[in-house]
Amino acid sequence: MKKIVSLIGALMVAALAFAGCGGSNSTSSGTDAVAQNSSGMKTLKVGATAVPHAEILEVVKPLLEKDGIKLDIVEFNDYVQPNLALNDKELDANFFQHEPYLKNFMEEHKEVKLVNAAGIHIEPMGIYSKKVKDLKELKDGASIAIPNDPTNGGRALLLLQKAGLLKLKDGVGEKATVQDIAENTHNFKFQEVEAAQVPRTLEDVDAAVINTNYAMQVNLVPTKDALIMEDSTSPYVNILAVREGDKDRPEIQALIKALQSPEVKAFINDKYKGAVVPAF
Repeated sequence: MKKIVSLIGALMVAALAFAGCGGSNSTSSGTDAVAQNSSGMKTLKVGATAVPHAEILEVVKPLLEKDGIKLDIVEFNDYVQPNLALNDKELDANFFQHEPYLKNFMEEHKEVKLVNAAGIHIEPMGIYSKKVKDLKELKDGASIAIPNDPTNGGRALLLLQKAGLLKLKDGVGEKATVQDIAENTHNFKFQEVEAAQVPRTLEDVDAAVINTNYAMQVNLVPTKDALIMEDSTSPYVNILAVREGDKDRPEIQALIKALQSPEVKAFINDKYKGAVVPAF
């Protein structure tokens, strides 16, 4: 019996010693998302929507590896979860939005504290249709789908105004809503839909205002298929967002440098041919 007790005690001591060694080998760089693997490379987790953001990040991967950083791309298909995940330290950064959207998001989610770390590219929003070849062909009472989030909805209305389809109240700018339409002489009907779902409405509406990333996901070619697009002076630059206080972290600075590299600029120009425009 004594031998059995002694054996159990020895096993428990060995187990505790092993657990202690395991704990001492784990490392952290100060955030919940960053980790360091057995090769000594740090892993940086970045949330992104699929097109073009995740595609651009794939170009960045080998550039970061030279700096000892492994890039882990986490894809999202909406505009809400990437910011919540970043704020909750499940990510180190995200890459999917423009600054007006981020500012509005933080106004609605007071607990979220994120900042613009760098501007990367512009995705000109466009108006698409499977019913007409020219916006002048839209009939009275035609239905038009627009994103339902405040910033992209306002952006869509500004583009519709630029196209001469409506007139907004003076001074409403990017925060315009359908209630701010001052003139709608053709009595167009507006359907407000989640941005990611707007392309799916094309079969049912007469026209739709679609974010470029979602247009490309359904194989639309903005420079060919859009009836009208924003020009390159658009203020809606897509940004890399991080938590407050993280912008100067070495890993984030390395990511910014890679995203604004000549390699990424060449990829954007060659791949998207004007549908996505570098902002650096």
